[in-house]
Amino acid sequence: MISSKFQSCIEACLECVATCNLCATACLNEKDVDHLRKCIQLDLECAAICQAAANVLSLNGQFSAEICRLCADICNACAEECEKHAKMGMDHCKECAEVCRKCAQECEKMAA
Repeated sequence: MISSKFQSCIEACLECVATCNLCATACLNEKDVDHLRKCIQLDLECAAICQAAANVLSLNGQFSAEICRLCADICNACAEECEKHAKMGMDHCKECAEVCRKCAQECEKMAA
C-alpha cells in the first residue's frame, strides 16, 4: 500500500507525465517545429523524471527527497519554456506549464 503522504505527489507526477507527452506531441504537429525544439526536449525530460519520481515514491524509496528535488527543478524549467509558447497562443503549452508548476509544488513539499 502506498503511503498517503506520497499519494498527492505521485498523482501530480503521473498527470505531468501525460500532459508533457501530449504537449511534446502537439508541438511536433505545429507548422514551425524548429522554434519548439527546447520545449519538446524539456517536455520529454520532464515526463521521464516525473515517471521516475512516481516510481521511486511508490517504493517508499530511500532517495525520494532527492529525486523530488530534481523533479521540481525540471518541472519548473519545463513550465518556464512552455509559458513562453503559451503567450503565443499555444494552449497545449499553457496547460503543460500549469500542470508542471503544480507538480513542482508537490515535489518541493516532498523534498523539504
